Amino acid sequence: MIRRISLFSAVVTLSWSFNAAAVGQSQTVAPRSIVLHAARLLDVKNGRMVSPGEVLVQGDRILEAGAAVKRPAGAEVIDLGDRTLLPGLIDAHIHLFLHPGAEDLQTVQESVPERTITATLAAREDLMAGFTAERDMGTEGAGSADTAVRNAIDDGRIPGPRLRISGNAVNILGGHEDAIGYNPEQHVLPNADYANGIDELVAVMRRQFKEGADFIKVYETGPDSVKDGKFSTVYQYTEPQLEAAVKEAARLGRRVAVHATGEPGTLFAAQAGVASIDHANQLSDETMRLMKEKQIFAVPTFTIFEYFAEHAATTQQAAREHAMLDLHAQEFKKQIAAGVPMAVGSDVGPFPHGTQAREFTLMVKYGMTPLAVLQADLLNGAKLLGWDGQIGALEPGYFADVIAVAGDPLVDIGVLQNVGFVMKAGVVYKK
Repeated sequence: MIRRISLFSAVVTLSWSFNAAAVGQSQTVAPRSIVLHAARLLDVKNGRMVSPGEVLVQGDRILEAGAAVKRPAGAEVIDLGDRTLLPGLIDAHIHLFLHPGAEDLQTVQESVPERTITATLAAREDLMAGFTAERDMGTEGAGSADTAVRNAIDDGRIPGPRLRISGNAVNILGGHEDAIGYNPEQHVLPNADYANGIDELVAVMRRQFKEGADFIKVYETGPDSVKDGKFSTVYQYTEPQLEAAVKEAARLGRRVAVHATGEPGTLFAAQAGVASIDHANQLSDETMRLMKEKQIFAVPTFTIFEYFAEHAATTQQAAREHAMLDLHAQEFKKQIAAGVPMAVGSDVGPFPHGTQAREFTLMVKYGMTPLAVLQADLLNGAKLLGWDGQIGALEPGYFADVIAVAGDPLVDIGVLQNVGFVMKAGVVYKK
């Protein structure tokens, strides 16, 4: 009820933003110059702070970045004062089509058109929070509706991050996303597409690619449990099945990402050569070795675990969720020590969009330095999303995706939770 009452005002606000974005993008047709000036600029590749910091933008690209840049005649100068300029943030694990509340019920009770409106609002919230690129890890039953959202953003019709999308995730009958808790006579559809075996996997993947998917998301494990401090989870696909999926995706120059929380499913995924193992609560020594060797990214998604622990319905459930989070944090330290490559993803959707910068704080809390987390987000995130050399750094030729925050994120990474300036592709969305 509260969501539906607030939806009208949100749509009105969004409509105004659409017009503002369209005007901003039309101005880039005849490239004009903008100089961004601030007290500091993050050189993320070299791990240092430049002071002062300036970025010269022309059209949708960066021409120069450093302590001082040229100021062409007629250039607009935006002085951001005592702030830090850094590349737009990347969230490698989001769900635009989800909002806080009962996940299974919202996918049953809300129509795909309604959920698509929700997704456009969520995309705007994420952009305004400084996330200029994201990977949507499944529409949770909304099929290929994310194709329309991605395309509308790319066309400049609605504001939002650059998106890599997957449509529905892929799941076995009775698996992690199958609504098996309902009366089977009601024939409630799952939140993912069924694929039981290699032939069905390939067929589902081909349909999803036809409908616009950039990559495939596969549920490899579930459900999870912790008993006497020991984590356990059920695997869903064998290594040969996952390998077949990886090969089919590679045929089209695409990749596969997996929801995989523990062994042996995480090992099967690493052996198959997936792009990322998302959640990665528990990884064996061999899995970590393979991930380092093959440069398979772990995406820890701590924020969703913390949110579920703090918003549990009962004290018993809260205890289970906290036990899961504690174990995840312990295992994370082992993964860092083993050299597992990391990317940053929050699993936002079940908790409010636009608040997912909490993930940076938690990754520092559980063992990484602020610089290592920023490099995982910006450099590794760009690689994972397939935009390496185009986003994730303030360098000539890169897209002009720039944010500014008060303070120094290398000292206090929590400042990323309050982004005061957002530019994407040379268009200022927040100032």
